[in-house]
Amino acid sequence: MIEFENVSFSHGGGQVFRGVSARLAPGSFHFLTGPSGAGKTTLLNLCYGALRPQSGSIKVFGTDLKGRSRDQMAMLRRQIGVVHQDCQFLDHLPLLENIAMPLLVSGKEFSRISGDLKELVAWVGLSARADALPTELSGGERQRAALARAVIMSPDVILADEPTGNVDWEMSQRLMQLLTELNRMGKTVLLATHDLSLVRVAKAQVQARVLRISDKRLMLAGADL
Repeated sequence: MIEFENVSFSHGGGQVFRGVSARLAPGSFHFLTGPSGAGKTTLLNLCYGALRPQSGSIKVFGTDLKGRSRDQMAMLRRQIGVVHQDCQFLDHLPLLENIAMPLLVSGKEFSRISGDLKELVAWVGLSARADALPTELSGGERQRAALARAVIMSPDVILADEPTGNVDWEMSQRLMQLLTELNRMGKTVLLATHDLSLVRVAKAQVQARVLRISDKRLMLAGADL
């Protein structure tokens, strides 16, 4: 699904990664770990073309991102769902419409998607909050809403940036359950987290590999990739 080949990236005059090579196979589940500031968010941004590497190549669904037009990138991103750490929503719209936004932007009529949308909202446990404004939601509700919005286009890959970083342990486990369910449906999942206790619990539920950013390199279970 996503392949890095000898990728290096610098930002603000400093090198973030050097010589990173890795492959996320279809249907795989990977945790991305490392201390704050190690570059987890940067790596996720590289995965869907929000950032471009200074050297090396990144292939998504078999196609090199280098040289792709803005329209081509927009089409590709429909196959990748991203759960951002900051969970930004349009505060004047109710939850249901915020979740539906990717479909509405792609030209779908709200009346034609309302049935599937309600099923998705129920799946993340937010049916009772469908008419609430984003400012009325708790941290856990916002994270579940962000996950629903990320998967509404039925993407093949889900990138989640610290989705459990601002919620309690019980809600962290609920979010992990939703992500593991998506993985069992065949979705490729890459989840960035600093919570190693969550990784240990989750690995008992899903076959997952742990990637670690260390010394500007990407490591797998203690071995350089």
